[in-house]
Amino acid sequence: MADYKQVKSGRLKLKGLNEPSKKKKQKKNKRKREDDTPTDTDTLRHGGWRKLENIFEVSGNIALQTYRGSYVEATDTGSFTVGDPRDDGINCPAPVEILTAVPLSNKIAIKSGYGKFMSVNMMGDVSGRSDAIGAQEQFELVFEEDKVALQAYNGCFLSVTDNGSLAATKKKAGEKEIFYIRTDKAKCKPKSDNPVDDDDDEDNVANCELSYVKKFQSFQDKKIKINKEDTRHLAKAKLDGRLHEEMLDRRQKMKSDKFCK
Repeated sequence: MADYKQVKSGRLKLKGLNEPSKKKKQKKNKRKREDDTPTDTDTLRHGGWRKLENIFEVSGNIALQTYRGSYVEATDTGSFTVGDPRDDGINCPAPVEILTAVPLSNKIAIKSGYGKFMSVNMMGDVSGRSDAIGAQEQFELVFEEDKVALQAYNGCFLSVTDNGSLAATKKKAGEKEIFYIRTDKAKCKPKSDNPVDDDDDEDNVANCELSYVKKFQSFQDKKIKINKEDTRHLAKAKLDGRLHEEMLDRRQKMKSDKFCK
């Protein structure tokens, strides 16, 4: 009976059946959470809302922060106001201060939480009552590092007035025309538009050429034949924006490439 009690109880373990490693999964999830956690002080002070520095990231939820630290707020009457900066230590945007950016080629449209688009007429009046996007609802972004000026339909820049509203009457961007666009999305690494660069190391033109040759070369003798000339021409061609043209010229010299004979 004493020996029986010493036997460890537990579920039946079958030989050859590997159990999923919970520790590895937990470590992976922990690492992912750490990667998504903002580390810079400015982002932490704003509740995880980081500054954007280029138009390619401007989409989805955004907040327009003014030069004095406050945010642009949409109202149910179709206007936009600028509140006072909060001194609670975490200056993150309130729900009414969260807007939606709609990318439009090299411009954007801004939609409020009430489903209406920000609009500017020729007089520079700013409102938020439009249901669709037209010329008056489009803004061109002019970035200088993390600072941005928004040029409206009338050629003037969006500005904060003395009474805490918005207008677009200034042809030049000064202090009151400077904004910060913040987002709560994690920063993503931009993808290259070049399919060859996506598959191969961008800095290794030799490997890039090898991958390119594999796609088109006929393997008559079961061996890959590649041009043995100096690859410095490829590196220069890459900088000049004619990498594919240079690789094609090198392929034409290889008799095993039936597509370039």
